[in-house]
Amino acid sequence: MKFEIYKYQGCGNDFVLIDNRSEEFPVDSDIVKWLCDRRFGVGADGLMLLENDAEYDFKMRYFNCDGGEASMCGNGGRCIVLFAHHLGIGSEHKLFMGIDGLHQAQILEYDNSRAVVKLEMIDVDSVQSMGDDLFLDTGSPHYVHFCENPDNEDVVAYGRSVRYGEYFLQRGGTNVNMVQILNENELFVRTYERGVEDETLACGTGVTASAIAATVKTASKENHWHVKTRGGLLTVDFERDSNGRFGNIRLTGSAVRVFATEIDLNNYQHYKLN
Repeated sequence: MKFEIYKYQGCGNDFVLIDNRSEEFPVDSDIVKWLCDRRFGVGADGLMLLENDAEYDFKMRYFNCDGGEASMCGNGGRCIVLFAHHLGIGSEHKLFMGIDGLHQAQILEYDNSRAVVKLEMIDVDSVQSMGDDLFLDTGSPHYVHFCENPDNEDVVAYGRSVRYGEYFLQRGGTNVNMVQILNENELFVRTYERGVEDETLACGTGVTASAIAATVKTASKENHWHVKTRGGLLTVDFERDSNGRFGNIRLTGSAVRVFATEIDLNNYQHYKLN
């Protein structure tokens, strides 16, 4: 069986995308792992299926490269918005359903294979202190650790120690961010992602969590953050009410179509032999 597949990336966080409105794609964790394999498959941090939704423009299903269906992905959310635009779905403003709920998005700039997309994230009702660090859920769970310079740290080793530590292991794991506050509204973030089980060049939900955590950590009134990652620059905006809840959270950054091709799923049988 042959499928059209597409490769997109947002700040170096890369994805395989498939138009599954026909519901013909065989949702199988091993096939997902194969397509995401950087040696035997296409190569990606994750895979997304664009599917029909009865009320909104489309539904987003996201799978990590380990084959498991995952929680929300912010960079993936921007990429699937551009993918939907390329498929002729909706206007510059789109509404889609993710695993964590409804998301609004707006294409701010568009140049064929590239766009700047503003994506509304879910509200954050609470930020939990864990010693000097913070934990919150921005559609995916994130542990935020502040340090002087993440480039001097072993992000993978530290990330695994937290992700597989007793507390989070019993709770399904967590993503782990190492964050440097550069100035009053600028951060540098490196993220270890569960499901990838490695550092990615950027993580949208992690960048969002880091910006909110920095506001809490510094007791700042800042609600607009520029966030540097190894894959590029993202911005995070939000509002905070008198009860400390964060809403109207918007993640803005690039989304790029890398290529489109056709793949024969029969080749998966050869992958299984390796």
